[in-house]
Amino acid sequence: MTVDSNGTVGTAQDAEREAVVEAALGALGLDDKARLLAGQDMWSLPALPAVGLGSLVMSDGPVGVRGRRWSADDPSVALPSPTALAASWDPELARQAGRLLAQEAHRKGVHVLLAPTVNLQRSPLGGRHFEAYSEDPLLTGTIGTGYVRGVQDGGVGVTVKHFAGNEAETDRFTVDNRIPEGALRELYLAPFEAIVADARPWGVMAAYNRVNGVPMTEHAELNNAVLRGEWGFDGVVVSDWLAARDTTAAIRGGLDVAMPGPRTVYGPPLAAAVRAGEVPEELVDAAVRRVLRLAARAGLLAGAPAVVPAADRPAPIDGDALAREIAARGCVLLRNEPAGGAAVLPLEGDGLRGGVALLGAAAREPRILGGGSAQVFPGHVVSLLDALGAALPAGTPLTYAVGADPAEELPPAAGGFVLEAVARAYDGREIGAEALPGGQVQWFGEMPEGVDYDALHSVEIRGTFTPRVSGPHRFGTRGTGGFLLAVDGHVLFEGPQFDPHGDPFEAFFGTPTQRGTVVLTAGEPVGVSLLHLPPKPEELPLPAVGFSLLHAEPEQDAEELLAEAEEAARAAHTAVVVVGTTERVESEGFDRRDLRLPGRQDELVARVAAANPRTVVIVNSGAPVELPWREDVAAVLVCWFPGQEGGAALADVLLGFEEPGGRLPTTWPARLADAPVTRVAPSEGVLAYEEGLYVGYRAWQRAGAPAPAYAFGHGLGYTSWAYEELVALPAEDPALLASVTVRVRNTGARPGREVVQLYAHRSAPEGPATTLAGFAVVTAPPGGAAEAVIPLPRRSARSWDPATRTWELPASPLTLSASTLRVALP
Repeated sequence: MTVDSNGTVGTAQDAEREAVVEAALGALGLDDKARLLAGQDMWSLPALPAVGLGSLVMSDGPVGVRGRRWSADDPSVALPSPTALAASWDPELARQAGRLLAQEAHRKGVHVLLAPTVNLQRSPLGGRHFEAYSEDPLLTGTIGTGYVRGVQDGGVGVTVKHFAGNEAETDRFTVDNRIPEGALRELYLAPFEAIVADARPWGVMAAYNRVNGVPMTEHAELNNAVLRGEWGFDGVVVSDWLAARDTTAAIRGGLDVAMPGPRTVYGPPLAAAVRAGEVPEELVDAAVRRVLRLAARAGLLAGAPAVVPAADRPAPIDGDALAREIAARGCVLLRNEPAGGAAVLPLEGDGLRGGVALLGAAAREPRILGGGSAQVFPGHVVSLLDALGAALPAGTPLTYAVGADPAEELPPAAGGFVLEAVARAYDGREIGAEALPGGQVQWFGEMPEGVDYDALHSVEIRGTFTPRVSGPHRFGTRGTGGFLLAVDGHVLFEGPQFDPHGDPFEAFFGTPTQRGTVVLTAGEPVGVSLLHLPPKPEELPLPAVGFSLLHAEPEQDAEELLAEAEEAARAAHTAVVVVGTTERVESEGFDRRDLRLPGRQDELVARVAAANPRTVVIVNSGAPVELPWREDVAAVLVCWFPGQEGGAALADVLLGFEEPGGRLPTTWPARLADAPVTRVAPSEGVLAYEEGLYVGYRAWQRAGAPAPAYAFGHGLGYTSWAYEELVALPAEDPALLASVTVRVRNTGARPGREVVQLYAHRSAPEGPATTLAGFAVVTAPPGGAAEAVIPLPRRSARSWDPATRTWELPASPLTLSASTLRVALP
């Protein structure tokens, strides 16, 4: 073993890599060093052939790998949302997800994945919470550790994000989050600290926001003193895209790489600052050393051994199978009551012979992932309607009705469209084209082959549309710039569209706007065209084209839709209703206004439940929603955003082929007013985390707090469990307080999986009375027993003392509990 210059204990290979890194650093001049710290385009750093350095490529995650271009020509596996992965409470499953994504990254020529997101779900109004794991730092850190280990098992780097305090989207570029020191340490930094300690990530992403007055891209105390100093992090700190604003403050504040390029605060401006005496060259050298180390680890620096040579990568993983497994394991069964006998789920016996009514728009067109950086183009999507129809026994009646349309705005064109995007120069010549899976064009940084952005004048979405129903179809536009929309020879709109918005990304994409209707006949194809003249403001830091052709089927009478669903439910033995949120409710760039399901979905459930007592509701959302009808239906199942195989996984769970293995990673309030934290918008630029440590279940346990609809950690399966023994023994490892063993027994008639949750209890004056201390997943056959062995780290019980600025263990004795069992900590 060796110790490098940062005090990091490593192997002989680490020392060999460091030697090559130092040699390369010594051979570089100031201009090349400064250039290496700036993106050369949207996704990559420059190659420096003189020292044997290849170009390092980054790509968005966390549920799939886009690659350099966001294109349907090169589809990506789309895994379930991070909330679904966290709902499995299984770090080994997260590790498998990471290994699959490393496999995808290699296929797409990507060296660093811009994931995972380990910010906490501070308030249910956070618009991007589908991309975060949990309200609890221990669960978040443990799942994040598994994910990071998996990605890096495959020889691909990560950037754990968004460091730090990035729990909401409103004014995210400028907001100053004022976080008390104890809460910052115990909650918001804790997942990052755990991942640095247990997974040794190769990168961290600095957030847009300020923390206690300082932008995170310039936060020397957190980036240098805490992350690198206290925790020993030896990787790269990369900015969130467009987050770096000041050359001198960023390099002094610990930022290594400013993305994207080529217009950024590093590169030539950084070299100039060194020559002007504003920045010591030693700071540039330290940042370059870390970038070279990252490249060496990924196998991009000649002479340096990659951490994982190609021959040592994990065995290939079936992406479809893993996506299906995660979706099933992440499903959380919130309620499963008897309806005329046994519990309504799983569907079997009379529940199948009497037929199933499947209701809801999301049963046919599911929301499989969240919006923004989490979006990828999968090669296929399995809907519940298709999967359930294929999985039901032959002869089982299955009817479908929409019931209620949740969309309050026109969505991008999808089913029935065959489209391509054609780029033209100023003289009208076609200079490039690509096939589109739907109505969205999103070219950022990388243009299609042959397209020179400077020469680009217009982009046209063109193709055909074959409607499946007759009537007046609705069409629209979304984007910024000039538009000409024509359908079947009819010009529906010609003119500019500019939509101001506080978030620059949202302003760029614009507001979905309906432009007109065209009466079409089912089965008869028509031509469609949306010509776009993209604006090219000089201040735009990178080449970008983003706009959408929107479409919706003829608007049906809402009462008729509801009545049709009621009738279908009344005629079937079991009614299954799929409800959910839309991209205009949960996405990157804005926070939620409320927790209600959009449209008339609540009314749909209420009316179906009144028509059929055996009503099952599936919730297709990435984060909590209000469920005002929850006590009136037989079963409630949360599937989150379930990825490309979500329909198949749901059919498996409904029919009992798989058990719903999930437990809630966040508390679900009965109504928004009950939630302990509802403020996500800053006042005069400041958002105060006034609640301190009392976030999530820590706040719900306080005296006088209302009961939530469903508590953190809640989830049912298809069997029952008895907790037989809880034993806590002293641990030999000084990093542990104890080693805890919990014996459980499957007392039901089916094989099952249980998430054993261990909680620590302390006196209230020392902080929240009860916190999650550890957990483990076990399985057992009917009548069988299993033992969960849970190490109890010291960091899970300690608290931060702002007066001494040190960690302290509780002065009063700790008690541990698992279900009904309790034991005093030895």
